[in-house]
Amino acid sequence: MKKILFYAFFLLSAGLLLQGCEEDNYPGGTISPYIPIYDLRSLYKGGEVVLSPDNMFGSTKLAAVVVSDHSGGNLPAGLLVVQDKRRLGELRGISIPIGDAAANYFPGDSVHIDINGGVLKRVGGLLEVTGVSPQKITKVKSGIVIPPNRVGSSFIYANPEKYESTLVAIVKGTINPVPAETDQLSGEKFVNDGFGDMLLHTESSAKFSTLSNLPFNANYYGIIFTKEGANGVLEPEHRVRTAADIVVIPSDTKISPIIITGFIADVAGADGNYEYMQFKATQDINFATTPYSVVVTNNAGATNPTGFPTQGWATGALATTGASRTFKINLTSGTVSKGEFFYVGGSAKMINGPSSTSIAGAKWIRAFNYTTTNGDGFGIKTGGLFANSGNASGFAVFAGTTVTVDSTPIDVLFIGAGGSLYNQRLPAQGYRIANNDYYDIVDPITLVPQPFYRSGSNTLNYAYNPADLGYFYKLGGTYDATLGKWVKARTQTNLLLTKTSSLAEIEGEGATTLK
Repeated sequence: MKKILFYAFFLLSAGLLLQGCEEDNYPGGTISPYIPIYDLRSLYKGGEVVLSPDNMFGSTKLAAVVVSDHSGGNLPAGLLVVQDKRRLGELRGISIPIGDAAANYFPGDSVHIDINGGVLKRVGGLLEVTGVSPQKITKVKSGIVIPPNRVGSSFIYANPEKYESTLVAIVKGTINPVPAETDQLSGEKFVNDGFGDMLLHTESSAKFSTLSNLPFNANYYGIIFTKEGANGVLEPEHRVRTAADIVVIPSDTKISPIIITGFIADVAGADGNYEYMQFKATQDINFATTPYSVVVTNNAGATNPTGFPTQGWATGALATTGASRTFKINLTSGTVSKGEFFYVGGSAKMINGPSSTSIAGAKWIRAFNYTTTNGDGFGIKTGGLFANSGNASGFAVFAGTTVTVDSTPIDVLFIGAGGSLYNQRLPAQGYRIANNDYYDIVDPITLVPQPFYRSGSNTLNYAYNPADLGYFYKLGGTYDATLGKWVKARTQTNLLLTKTSSLAEIEGEGATTLK
């Protein structure tokens, strides 16, 4: 009984002690007067919300940066548009109707806005805070730098609520269809950025609405607004604010005669002489008169030479033993028609390794037994052209059969990002890239040269699949042979083949299309 009383007293004392410690050490806290726009928008559930400290978690104000500019006459009249990243680093924006006073604010103005008593609601499809007088807005600072926010058009259409009332950059945009020289900017046009067609709206009364001779390739900086479409679905539109929001990108448009559409880098079973690459011709090609070459890079730890690829895609020429970093296959015979798939790879011509379906009836421009024969010009015979995990692998297509450290491919892709790939110290060393849906030789926003994989913004790559199962990388996208660009970027579909899979599976639904 004494033990029970003792333990009861001990537990009671410990509880009181802990309670006392909590009261003595808890510093207290003050709720921020500023609600993040992310949290503000989350309050809207489909009906009007009268804002108060009770439903704004104790807050009453916004602290945000202005992105609207009414000097060009292309924004909805009277709307002050602001954005912030105060919650989870997520950028969100909101529009606030304040009448003529909206013209007194410019992009980069830091403002505090008292929204207590305002009403959060959708007006014509756009989420706004109404009932805020100009007197409730205080400009704290001007000249805040707003970082470019590049967003692909497909992402905006997939989630317009996320991007409405924010400043976004539609990068590498081409007006589609291509306008005549006399066509003016006024009205509604579609701008293709490689992810889809973004609706660009220009008021007829905008100061720059009569612009003509519109650029083939440009960045369009502007604000996303939404309107309510059929069945209440939000429909986004992009509005540039002034003529300065259209930044022309120097364009050296070159239609790639050959595009990469798929490959199998790791078949079910032994890889030797069974790996292959799939391509599509964007024009008729006679390889005997217009030769090309394909170079595969394998940067696994066992390949030679080690370190950075000092000779770029031609680094395999430095190898004397073992597997080489790069392997070249020339394409010097055969013909292919525009829109036709064709193949380059192991001479076994099977869809998924030993004892699988023969695809010898497909269009093979070069079947090459790389297990017994060295590459054309460089590359030592090998049991596998591609790396299967970890370090980066990939391949590129070149015009002609001469590939040197300075050669730039016409199309290229990479799987993975590991290994010694890019040395930025001068002279820079690495694998040169092409202008395509994944890479840019010149950064389209900063206009700084970035000619190598892993340099600048050239960090995108496909992901490795589980080894030794026979996944075909099916790269669905749309290439416009008239515009000379990808109007729908390639996406990776991991197609798990069997030993009895057919050619139709890798050339059919979901494969790259030509426009």
